[in-house]
Amino acid sequence: MPHSKQAYKMQIQKTHTSCRRCGRTSFHLQKKVCSACGYPSARNRHYNWGAKMIRRKNRGTGRMRYEKELPRRFKNGFREKTAAPPKKKAAAA
Repeated sequence: MPHSKQAYKMQIQKTHTSCRRCGRTSFHLQKKVCSACGYPSARNRHYNWGAKMIRRKNRGTGRMRYEKELPRRFKNGFREKTAAPPKKKAAAA
């Protein structure tokens, strides 16, 4: 069943355009506020949501050496330091 013309217009109209201050396509046309930098506010929009996790030394706040390589090890079935099987040479014709 086709949608109404008004519903179609709502799908195609732009909600955000480029911001004067930060240049990102984050300036909301109806609210007149940039979601990236907070323009026209005098102060730049900035949050420190990870502060509590950094205080707790939670994962995701440092290098994550172990967790970064885990998907690769899982993909290989946790096989490590094993030699690859020798490739079979093509039969000499």
